[in-house]
Amino acid sequence: MAIAFSALAQGVMDVHSHIITSGFVSALEEEGRLMEEGFPLPQYDVESHLRWMDEAGVETSVLTLAAPQPKSADVVRVTNVEAARIKREHPGRFLFCAALPLPDVEAAIREAVYALDTLGADGIKLATNVQGQYLGVPELDTLFAVLNEHRAVIILHPHRPDPVNSEVMAQTPLAMQEYLSETTRAVTNMISRNVLARYPNVKVVVPHCGAYLPLAVPRMKSLVPVMQANKMVGNIDWEANLAALYYDLAGAHSPETIRMMLTITTPDHLLYGSDYPYVAPQVLTQSLARMKQYLTSEPDLAPFKEMFLWKNAAWLFHEAGEKPSAAASDAKMIVRIAEIEVYPQYLEEYLAFANEVDRLSMEREPGVICLFPMQSAEDTTQIRILEIYASDAAYQAHLKTKHFQKYKQGTLHMVKSLSLPTMKPLDPEAMKLIFKKK
Repeated sequence: MAIAFSALAQGVMDVHSHIITSGFVSALEEEGRLMEEGFPLPQYDVESHLRWMDEAGVETSVLTLAAPQPKSADVVRVTNVEAARIKREHPGRFLFCAALPLPDVEAAIREAVYALDTLGADGIKLATNVQGQYLGVPELDTLFAVLNEHRAVIILHPHRPDPVNSEVMAQTPLAMQEYLSETTRAVTNMISRNVLARYPNVKVVVPHCGAYLPLAVPRMKSLVPVMQANKMVGNIDWEANLAALYYDLAGAHSPETIRMMLTITTPDHLLYGSDYPYVAPQVLTQSLARMKQYLTSEPDLAPFKEMFLWKNAAWLFHEAGEKPSAAASDAKMIVRIAEIEVYPQYLEEYLAFANEVDRLSMEREPGVICLFPMQSAEDTTQIRILEIYASDAAYQAHLKTKHFQKYKQGTLHMVKSLSLPTMKPLDPEAMKLIFKKK
């Protein structure tokens, strides 16, 4: 990979931006589909994109083809070749995820192999559906098997649902409502058939702050037993499916939105995204500045600022390389008191999960100094967990362990509220004396 971590460290990595070539626009015009998504395609050129990136402090952007999906495999190929050229001519500034000529699965497999092996694509862009062929259907298993062999990163993006109610779409634009539903539908389709569990080398980036997934995943979990009793679905490997999902922060990001997303994932799976050029450059610049501001000022989110802005994306797209070494600040202890409220009907089950992850973390992870769950004597649904990690690197490693992922995914529907304030020791030197006592 041409991009060095030292370069990425100087700026933000944007995993959600679109390439709109003249050939792509001409093809849609010939097909009479320029307005298929309900709004006109924005103008795009590389020079304007780079100018915005420089102004906003974005080091690298990941390019994906905009909606709608062109019908011609030749147009898809030409667009992928153009994206590869842009990446080659601007080293370190662009990556790209190749489009595929679905719903023709065999043609899509050929294009995926060519793009990944010959063009040097950094991943694959998949639409939620193409002409009614939704992600998660059995017909796409052969494609996912190939992507799994290539350890592909998939950038997911919503397209117009099929079928669609044109009247409703005219009143409520796709970007306002149906795009979120489309994204949620596609991901839950994949989960219901264990697609991501069966192809564990594939990583999927979900757009627009996870769409409705923070609400849909707990609901889906609660309904699965009824669906299984009616033989509508089989067993679902929640841990493996959810572990494959990453989420970009394009759209209506906020501290509250990020906290909601962290109810279904971990901080190492959140990535910055802009949605360039669909949003005016000045608005994107202001939005990124606002994100940087609250990621600095919000105590529970501040430890993850660099992760959200560039580190997580760098790790995702450079998985074959060595992860960047921990910064000097990572050597500082992390001390937190997790504040959790559990639904009463799940209390006993939750306590079993909490005790298990505490014991396994302490036994197996040298960097976990303390995980000590406590229960309020006045209100037993109020749980507090004293967490002490030797460093930020130790904390990040903890988040990726199988026992933590089992705890996280297994208790999503049990937790009513969660707050993770980071505590600052008043006397760090005195704190060290604690660990010398028996």
